[in-house]
Amino acid sequence: MPERHVFEVGEAARRRTAAYSKGVSILPETLLDLALSRGALDRGGNARRDIDVIKRALGKSETRIYDFVESKMRTCRVDGQLRLVPRPGEMADSKRLALYIGRDPEQRDYVVVVRAEGDRGRPDSNAKGWLSLREAGVDLGDIDAGVFTTGVALANWHERHTCCPRCGSETTVAEGGWVRACEVDGSEHHPRTEPAVIMAVTDEEDRLLLGRGPHWPEGRMSVLAGFVEAGESLESAVAREVFEEVGVEVTDVLYRGNQPWPFPASLMVGFTAKAKTSELTLDPTEIVEAAWFSKGELAWAVHTGRVALPPRVSIARRLVEQWYGGELEQQVEHSNFRGQAAQ
Repeated sequence: MPERHVFEVGEAARRRTAAYSKGVSILPETLLDLALSRGALDRGGNARRDIDVIKRALGKSETRIYDFVESKMRTCRVDGQLRLVPRPGEMADSKRLALYIGRDPEQRDYVVVVRAEGDRGRPDSNAKGWLSLREAGVDLGDIDAGVFTTGVALANWHERHTCCPRCGSETTVAEGGWVRACEVDGSEHHPRTEPAVIMAVTDEEDRLLLGRGPHWPEGRMSVLAGFVEAGESLESAVAREVFEEVGVEVTDVLYRGNQPWPFPASLMVGFTAKAKTSELTLDPTEIVEAAWFSKGELAWAVHTGRVALPPRVSIARRLVEQWYGGELEQQVEHSNFRGQAAQ
């Protein structure tokens, strides 16, 4: 590869800094500025046990109320900062699915209202300013990022869990949207979180392993990822997934950070790992293309558009850029990058 194609990696490229550390185990290598891990509200676990928590919150003029329409929320920029746009309360909110997100240090409540299809007066989610979490998450402030992430996670859960898994009866919403109760058998059901590991694997030459799933378009690549199985530790899941997908044994599995990924209900736990060998044997049902990249090779591939990386909101992108030593610029950020390994 010609020398002019090798991009410089140094302090000038290290522009992203640690922005948030609350609730995170801080190690020198821990990723602290993960876009969807920055919730800064008191979630009010005790307060939402009040049967009237939503009624009380909607009755306060200072409550921040946000519409959630087809996985989008309304945003605007104020002094260059992307923000969620709240609205005044409406009488009809009492009949809608309202989710209690939490309370800020000024004791203001935050509520996300899910506007279902057929809801009279529902905003047009295709209008200017309406963005998905994938599109907006990386640019929002700590409070707004937490509101949006939690709202997406709860809304997805409610959409998929309208009936009791024990007896099949319809369930009712309780505890500010954090519980669904079955009045037939008396059971209560809570939002599920499915842990998944995501790992930046490097070989003895410090090359990074990237792969492409069978449902991704050509050129779209990411680090490997997979769900944690029952009775399995996180580190064991890393080793198993890498071996199953590309036939590589790994060692030195180290934790790097985590963030929620509510598409629909994952918690992505990031690691780095060292490969014992560089020979790849792909499982075609999971990985249709994989390759090792040096820093210069990946920078050039991204610059020319031969490789499309996951969006900046993802932990995958942060793992790649931590290995690289700075930001990797691509002409188009794929905010609707989908799939488990897209994280």
